[in-house]
Amino acid sequence: MPDHPAGSEVVLAPAKLTVSLRVTGVRADGFHLIDAEMVSLDLADELVFTEGDGLEIEGATGLAVPADDDNLVRRALRLAGRTAHVHLTKRIPAGAGLGGGSADAAAVLRWAGFGDAIAAAELGADVPFCIRGGRARVTGIGEALEPLPHEDRTYTLVTPPFGCSTPAVYRAWDDLGGPAAPGANDLEPAALAIEPRLAEWRDRLGDATGAVPVLAGSGSTWFVAGAFPAAGLVVHTTPAVRF
Repeated sequence: MPDHPAGSEVVLAPAKLTVSLRVTGVRADGFHLIDAEMVSLDLADELVFTEGDGLEIEGATGLAVPADDDNLVRRALRLAGRTAHVHLTKRIPAGAGLGGGSADAAAVLRWAGFGDAIAAAELGADVPFCIRGGRARVTGIGEALEPLPHEDRTYTLVTPPFGCSTPAVYRAWDDLGGPAAPGANDLEPAALAIEPRLAEWRDRLGDATGAVPVLAGSGSTWFVAGAFPAAGLVVHTTPAVRF
């Protein structure tokens, strides 16, 4: 176990995997309505809280993760009306569709004892689920959770060396006329439209496993059910996480 400063509080921020995702509409304010199944993974960022006011980040991969006031950690602290110095160790790639930023925000809100799911969803659609963890059906803009029984599952993931912007993928979904995908994730056509390189990584995973990959959220990660350990493929499980 790593050493942490005396008096610090350590909170883990598990990644989420969106097993299925339907986009069911768009509200007048532009927020998209979803109907999704989400599960927590045994992949997690770590936040260390100490007295003060600041944010340090190490280990970030994927999209840039600036330690500025727009970072979801800082925004979650403001939402909860709290201050702290946070040392964030990133293990969830940014822009991978695994809810890394949302998981970090949720960890802050759990630490702060903040339980307003509607307000939390304003930070990101995945934040309310990441506050609770486990397995759930997620509807509305992400604020409505229906807990589902835990199931021991294993998934194999491949994450390309680039990320996808969630707002850009949803804008592309709108521009494409709101297509329903033939597979489990309605955002796949939009993500492929803005990032054609995703197709190469989908096919790599499919060829390596013989299964049909599914895009994780808005991308860029692809996943299949089952364990297929190999170079470049990462196997994760769904621990019985519930906060």
